Parts: sequence; structure tokens; C-alpha cells
Amino acid sequence: MADARTRRLAERIAVLVAELLERRIKDPRLGFVTVTEARLTNDLREATVYYTVLGTPEEQAESAAALHSATGVIRSEVGRQLGLRHSPSIEFVADALPDNARRIDDLVAAARQADEELARAREGATWAGDPD
Repeated sequence: MADARTRRLAERIAVLVAELLERRIKDPRLGFVTVTEARLTNDLREATVYYTVLGTPEEQAESAAALHSATGVIRSEVGRQLGLRHSPSIEFVADALPDNARRIDDLVAAARQADEELARAREGATWAGDPD
């Protein structure tokens, strides 16, 4: 039962943080941020919010600084809207999902290219030795 409640609250936190970033936080350093997931501890004291930022590494660093500076406002608003006795502390963590997906795409492309080169090398090849 507690796990289901924790999951529901974590999903709600992800939605609330995304809405706050879109509507209320007006920091010019904040780039195109997407909240991918939120995780909440079983005691409901700590929330980890995973996010991605579209842009250059400099823009990603600026967005991380903007999120860090807005943590207090986000925490108080999340606590108010959830109606919990204690507002969970919020930590923002850059999600490695896009980097992992890009690496997997590169590996698949390299494997596909190696297969094509092998197929070209096989064209016109004959078996070695006598037919018997």
C-alpha cells in the first residue's frame, strides 16, 4: 500500500514541478527543461526529480543553476499543493537517458555499417576447396 502511495505522489510531484517550471519560474537561465521522472523515498522526506535540457553544455549548466536557485520556491509550492505534513526536500538530477540513447544509436549504426561491409565482401565469393 505504501509503495502505491509513494509512486502516486512521485508522479504528482513530477507533474507539479513541470507545471511550475513552465508557468511560475521566470529565470532567464532556464532553458528547454523536460521533467522525465520523480522518485520519492518511502518516508516521503526526499524527492529526486530527473530532468533533461535541450541545448549546448553551457545552456545545460545554466539551466542546472537556475533549477538549483529555484528549489526553495518549488519545494514550498509542491508541499502546499500535495497537502503533506512535511514538504519533501527536492533534488534535481540531470537524466542520462538522452546520452545513453545516443550511444546506443551510434552502436547500432556502427553494427549496421559493419554488416553492410561484410555483405559487400561476400558478394561473388565462392566456397574454398572441391565441391565434394
